[in-house]
Amino acid sequence: MLTVRWQRIVLEVAVAPAAAVGVAVLGALAAPVPVSAQEFPQKPIRIVVGPGPDVVGRLLGAQFTETWGQQTVIDPRPGGGGVIAAELVAKAPADGHTLLLGSAAYTINAVLQPGSTDLMRDFTPVAFAASSPFVLLVHPSLPVKSAAEFVALARKRPGQINYASSGNGTPPHLAGELFKSSAKIDLVHVPYKSAGPAIIDAVAGHVQMMFGIASVAVPQMQGGKLRGLAVTSRERSRLAPELPTLAEAAGLPGFEVIGWNGLLAPAATPRAVVGRLNAESMRALAKPEFQAKLIAAGYEPGAPNTPEQFVEYMRGEIARWTKLVKETGMKVD
Repeated sequence: MLTVRWQRIVLEVAVAPAAAVGVAVLGALAAPVPVSAQEFPQKPIRIVVGPGPDVVGRLLGAQFTETWGQQTVIDPRPGGGGVIAAELVAKAPADGHTLLLGSAAYTINAVLQPGSTDLMRDFTPVAFAASSPFVLLVHPSLPVKSAAEFVALARKRPGQINYASSGNGTPPHLAGELFKSSAKIDLVHVPYKSAGPAIIDAVAGHVQMMFGIASVAVPQMQGGKLRGLAVTSRERSRLAPELPTLAEAAGLPGFEVIGWNGLLAPAATPRAVVGRLNAESMRALAKPEFQAKLIAAGYEPGAPNTPEQFVEYMRGEIARWTKLVKETGMKVD
């Protein structure tokens, strides 16, 4: 999962030259703090949700309301593949009261279908909150019991195995394309309008394979309707502890595709306000009861992180998808 990555970034900061750290700290102390930051929040907080579930936003919102006494409103704007939600937040007053529940869809869109907003220009990262791996699922009729066996079978049957996704340009689609590229296999992509129809056709055997988010995949595995072979996180997941990672099971070092959620604010939001939102998010993520709620909903709680670490994570995701698109010539119809 992301814990190792965050630890690596924290270590790099920890071993930075003392003088440089001192300058940074003095600069931060000298910077003027707007009155609005000292008094934040002054009104209800709105968390705008684009594509995907809103559960992480709802849980964080409840924490903000409990701490600050201001209502948190969840505002679903799923249309346009996230474009509508992103535009709304980017144009909102930069005071921390309007936030975007960011997800993997936004780093993918930044590469495959850039819109009127720029993820790295128009937003400031607040906090990485949670993640969930995808599970490599196959129909039980496929004669494989491991990811390595699946790769071997796919090499014997190029172009004969179909894989479903929740649509062109979605994380499951990119997981499939990265899998094809990394394992050097030829699979046929069958896009659906959402995850629901995709999983239904996979269970029915109309498609042989798919990458399903853990919260959806695990019940299908437990019911014997689909066979789970591996998870797409870098480390094994407590959401499906019996499964190896795809990297280890299929010999694909560094393979990782996860669904994730984090909070983003408009670009000009004061640093002090961002810092307060981040601190409260980290306080929530440290609570055992909060973690339990995330896990029950199918998410791994994020490791402690700063806005700076979150933006570096997003940059890494954009770089990874840029490389994949160049290598495969992927396009969104």
